[in-house]
Amino acid sequence: MGDERAEKMEDEDFYGGCEGSDSAYVKLISSDGHEFVIKREYALTSGTIKSMLSGPGQFAENETNEVYFREIPSHVLAKVCQYFIYKNRYTNSSAEIPEFEITPEIALELLMAANFLDC
Repeated sequence: MGDERAEKMEDEDFYGGCEGSDSAYVKLISSDGHEFVIKREYALTSGTIKSMLSGPGQFAENETNEVYFREIPSHVLAKVCQYFIYKNRYTNSSAEIPEFEITPEIALELLMAANFLDC
């Protein structure tokens, strides 16, 4: 029975989790408690997040792979995550780059978040 389970696990795609310093994903948590799990490489678009997740022991986030943003609400953090994916997708791309849509209602909050996140 144990061999069958091991074989089944080998056949399935493994995506990993948020645990450990070499995890493929990180969890970004907004001021209102929403959690966004995104690929680590996307999150590293932000200089601030990159500093928090790298380096030996300077930040607790380095160990937990969870970053709490007390000043960034979920509607803004969702857009920030979309930007990380957009930036990763179109950096060094030879394809036509579409406009990154930003609604006027969140423009100021997004600008402040981008300034803080260094992205």
